Amino acid sequence: MPTLFPTPVAQNIHETNARLRSLLDTLDTGAGPAQAPLPATPQQMAGLLSELMRVGEWLRILPEDRDTDLEEELSEYRKNVECLRALLPSMHAALLRERARLEQERARVEGAAEWARRSRQTL
Repeated sequence: MPTLFPTPVAQNIHETNARLRSLLDTLDTGAGPAQAPLPATPQQMAGLLSELMRVGEWLRILPEDRDTDLEEELSEYRKNVECLRALLPSMHAALLRERARLEQERARVEGAAEWARRSRQTL
């Protein structure tokens, strides 16, 4: 049975779980099933990293006698991390596609700049 007042670590992990779930939901619904997933934004990546690092600090100071609230929050955190792990390959693929698109765009702009430079020389 959960205690009436969770420990500070359990409360902190609970709040982090809520933020992680929200971030994961935004990553999960980035595109429809027929479309390739959208790449994660820098803000989303920074948020995920921040939450993971924050919990990493708390995991180092976990008490040996864990109450049920803390065990439940740790279990929920584990589920969130497993969900993130499942999303990582599609996030990686989306980032690689975005990189390729940006490289194509850069080549197009460089070509246009070269054309403009040469056309000025012929005038």
